[in-house]
Amino acid sequence: MSCACGHHHPRLPDSRDPSGTPIELARPMVALSGRLICADARQMMAALSLLPDHVELSRAEPGNLRFDLWQDEDPLIWHLAELFRDAEAFAAHQHRTADSAWGRDGGDLGRDLEQREVMPAIRAEQRGDRDAIDRLLRETFDGKDEARLVRGLRDQGDLTLSLVAEAAGTILGQVALSPLTGERPALALAPLAVAAGARGLGIGTALVREAIARAEGTPVVVLGDPGYYARFGFEPAELASPYAGPHLLVLGQLPRGAAIGHAPAFAAL
Repeated sequence: MSCACGHHHPRLPDSRDPSGTPIELARPMVALSGRLICADARQMMAALSLLPDHVELSRAEPGNLRFDLWQDEDPLIWHLAELFRDAEAFAAHQHRTADSAWGRDGGDLGRDLEQREVMPAIRAEQRGDRDAIDRLLRETFDGKDEARLVRGLRDQGDLTLSLVAEAAGTILGQVALSPLTGERPALALAPLAVAAGARGLGIGTALVREAIARAEGTPVVVLGDPGYYARFGFEPAELASPYAGPHLLVLGQLPRGAAIGHAPAFAAL
């Protein structure tokens, strides 16, 4: 569908499982959830003094993907949500913790914990994901531009599709499609982001493949590394664009030399 802005706005039907498309990893991630329970005010004060360093050190571990602790309305209880890249990363966490101040002095707290193996899945962005997506983009690209881009696309009605990779309630990756102006309907793929600790697992590849599948044959244009995107079938794009050059790539058929224009939010980058 085209509108007065000159962009084609393809309707991408979403008849897929709302729980998401699974990403099959070579090794599952490890999620930990539950409660820490203090017996009395003394234990609570000890926990208050020990937990800040424990959280900071845990989040700094290369295999940690999430480490959140928050106090309940009952001040003697903390809730936790943790996610690790795999069992090896979780074992490294346990080993480091055992030789830490928290391991030595926090062992007498009650624990009501559940450990489980999880695989990430890809699903459409939901309203509650927006802050996590913003944070992921700022951390991935070490700046605010890509986060500003996605917010602009969303606010201006140009976010045709935003997919996230999620595991145990943690956003690990995101990819977006937005409309292009031109002779034929086409979509721009940008940005693509994967959390630092989750790279090398195939999450980015899975996100791109899912975005292409949901485009349902609509040509997709990307500005990126030709070596990376060639695996999906992208080829050099001979198109008239401010981004024309060796990194402008297309998957699908667009007329040679045709002019394309990105959504207005790109102009703010």
